[in-house]
Amino acid sequence: MLDSSPWYVRTRLKTRQLLLVVALAEEGNIHRAAAVLNMTQPAASKLLRELEEMLDALLFERMPRGMRPTLYGDALIRHARAVLGSLDQAQEELAALKAGRLGHVAVGAITSPGVRVLPAAVAAVKREHASMRVSVEIDASNVLLEHLAQEKLDVVLGRLSAEHDKLQLRYEPLTGEPVCAVVRPGHPLLEAAPSPLRERAPADARARTQARVSADTPLALADVARATWVVPPVGSVLRHRFELMFQRASLAPPSNVVETPALLFITRVLEQSDMIAVLTEDVARYYAAHGMVAVLPLPMDCQMDDFGIITRADRLLSPAAQIMIDVLREVSGAIYGVPPGNTQDRGKRGTR
Repeated sequence: MLDSSPWYVRTRLKTRQLLLVVALAEEGNIHRAAAVLNMTQPAASKLLRELEEMLDALLFERMPRGMRPTLYGDALIRHARAVLGSLDQAQEELAALKAGRLGHVAVGAITSPGVRVLPAAVAAVKREHASMRVSVEIDASNVLLEHLAQEKLDVVLGRLSAEHDKLQLRYEPLTGEPVCAVVRPGHPLLEAAPSPLRERAPADARARTQARVSADTPLALADVARATWVVPPVGSVLRHRFELMFQRASLAPPSNVVETPALLFITRVLEQSDMIAVLTEDVARYYAAHGMVAVLPLPMDCQMDDFGIITRADRLLSPAAQIMIDVLREVSGAIYGVPPGNTQDRGKRGTR
């Protein structure tokens, strides 16, 4: 039963106070936070003081050059973001219903599904729902999940790790990520192989198998251990597994490396050198299909963990988000062979 007089009603908690808390968290300074909210600094200070007195807790430490959230502040900031995000979503959905539209969905993806699954899914959604507004963000899983927690994203195509609270998230696994070594077209190592691997942007199982290196290729890890490699930064999962791959082959990991996650830089530096880069297969296939790189016929035993569709377990999906997820499942099934299943079964499997 709904409480007719919850604490936030009795204390007359103001939406303006929640906005101020979030602005202070993002700006770290009362002057800038006040400016963001179009209020004076004294008014903002008074609003914060009233909120702290109401809650009987210090929310921000006053520092010489700004303000830092306390443990209590961090907790309130998290919930304030959720409340404000829900209010924004409510307004968008109401406006969409009035206009006969379905509203807005924000989707985040790591690079592999970002180049292979998401474009096809967004195109399919827009064909059927032209008025739906779609926002897309491509980044690392940790960044995307932080934005999901902050209500900035509705759906994430990414991977979970041990640090994430799986009880707060729904996870529907899609596929793992094989890894390739790529070089510039015309690289000397390609000429050393009897039949260099050419990328055809395949979609069927036979073509996907051809996109992997055969066991009788003349290239081995020992042949490329002394090459200059373009690799992910230290601390990333792919970097760890890349180095472990050499160690399992009784080889020292390459020491002549360039560290970067920036794909635009990687393609340009390969174009101008004989370096070798390590990329996930879907990303390598995308760039090879456009003639920007060639896949090196070299076994790469360092597959990434599976990725999947991630949503918040403590939040109902909007109609727009549900439509996007349904299409993501269809497109992923066509690409990766994932059975459609049902939402309930997938949700249970995702909280393992």
